[in-house]
Amino acid sequence: MKKLVLSAAILLGSLSTFASTSPIKDVTVKTITVAEEFVEVKIEEVPSAVTDALKTAYPDAIVNKAYVNENKEYKLDITLGDKQGAVFADENGNWIQKQ
Repeated sequence: MKKLVLSAAILLGSLSTFASTSPIKDVTVKTITVAEEFVEVKIEEVPSAVTDALKTAYPDAIVNKAYVNENKEYKLDITLGDKQGAVFADENGNWIQKQ
């Protein structure tokens, strides 16, 4: 009887472990896909709506590189003082939250 209860506990424990780790793999794949869809473009090719939004939000920011994806969303690698980062905007200059 003890072996039956122990076997059932081990089986149920292994199933719950498998179920809890499965979604993590899906999230990782999606993150990689998002990161690879941007293609570098010349800074001059960024729409004026995007550059104007950047000047309004971060007047002292310097654009180092610019990227665009199929949805006409722009990623701008910027330097602000001694900090570097990236901001995302659509072609109309509206800010986008990306991971």
